[in-house]
Amino acid sequence: MSRLAVTGAGTILSGDHRQPIIADADTIVSVDGLITGVGRRADLAAEVGASEAVLDANGATVAPGLIDSHCHVVLGDYTPRQKTVDFLASYVHGGITSVVSPGEIHAQGRPHDAIGVKALAIAAKSCFANFRPGGMTVHAGAVVLEPVLTDEDFADLQKAGVRLAKFGFGLYEDPADGYEQVRSAQRHGITVMCHSGGASIPGSKPITPDHLLHLAPDVCGHINGGPTSLSADGVDTIIERTGMALQLVQAGNLRSAVRILEKCHDEGRLDRVVIGSDTPTGTGVMPLGVLKTVAELSSLTSVDPAVVWAAATGNNARTWELPAGFIRPGAAADLVVIDAPWGSTASDALGALAIGDIPGVAAVVTSGEVRALTSRNTPRAARLAEVRPAMPHLAAAGH
Repeated sequence: MSRLAVTGAGTILSGDHRQPIIADADTIVSVDGLITGVGRRADLAAEVGASEAVLDANGATVAPGLIDSHCHVVLGDYTPRQKTVDFLASYVHGGITSVVSPGEIHAQGRPHDAIGVKALAIAAKSCFANFRPGGMTVHAGAVVLEPVLTDEDFADLQKAGVRLAKFGFGLYEDPADGYEQVRSAQRHGITVMCHSGGASIPGSKPITPDHLLHLAPDVCGHINGGPTSLSADGVDTIIERTGMALQLVQAGNLRSAVRILEKCHDEGRLDRVVIGSDTPTGTGVMPLGVLKTVAELSSLTSVDPAVVWAAATGNNARTWELPAGFIRPGAAADLVVIDAPWGSTASDALGALAIGDIPGVAAVVTSGEVRALTSRNTPRAARLAEVRPAMPHLAAAGH
């Protein structure tokens, strides 16, 4: 049995946008990778004392690890699009503890026949089930919808445990022709994310609001552009006339993202907003992609930074039915310790986000194990975390 206690938190973010801060708590306890207790250290003294490792946040903020809901994985920790290795392990140093694949569309020579399409999805899912780069969880194996896929094919995928799908890169003459594949995927318990806006790579097609209304996917991928946004009227149509999750990404149109978040805030639709990076793409490899988006939206809108953080954690978890994303008993112990960076005029992580500063990552925990102490990608945190017993190899890895 493995036990970890995280103590000394100045603030604990819940991941729930409705109550984004956990009041009167400074300690989190996990056993075998799952959170078992959240509260005051005095009330959890026995559990802290029984823990093999204790991570002291030293007054910094403890939050659910970020979930990148749009990360272009393929096979292994390598991106063919940018010819970069170990990018996922580097994303962990940006506070990202899990990622969701929108389909392994960057696989070189990607197949379009039914057997190949299914094989790629199943292989990606199976490989990442046994591989955790930097300690992160990779929810891979999103089947790319193609016109050749039948209901029997989706039954095969469901049996193999595939739960994700992406529409927008198959060989359809008209995106509207994907209706039957979207419906069949959903009937078999598969969450469908749909491309939206202008074409992102050669061979793909723009997907309009009319297409989205007809296809009715579960998630409107990069509604703020991937990279080209829908028109403001088109965005409003999707927000007002559907129940789709509304994904905001770093590799999109920032002005559109700000407008969408403000509209959802004003109209009580924040539960539908999810955040991802949509990288690696032409925008590049961005270890701080999600953290940068959270800082931008926190500083350029009227939405509380703790609520924006929830859009990148708990909202993602709810939309894709993931085990992490919240700080509460039963959730996966995927956590980050963050603080205002050195030199910031802010006094803590939420204050830094409110003025647009990237917080310093002082520690990363996944599945109840400390994976990093300090970050090689963020500015140095003003308050550093300490772990007992000491783990000097992790501190050195941050430089």
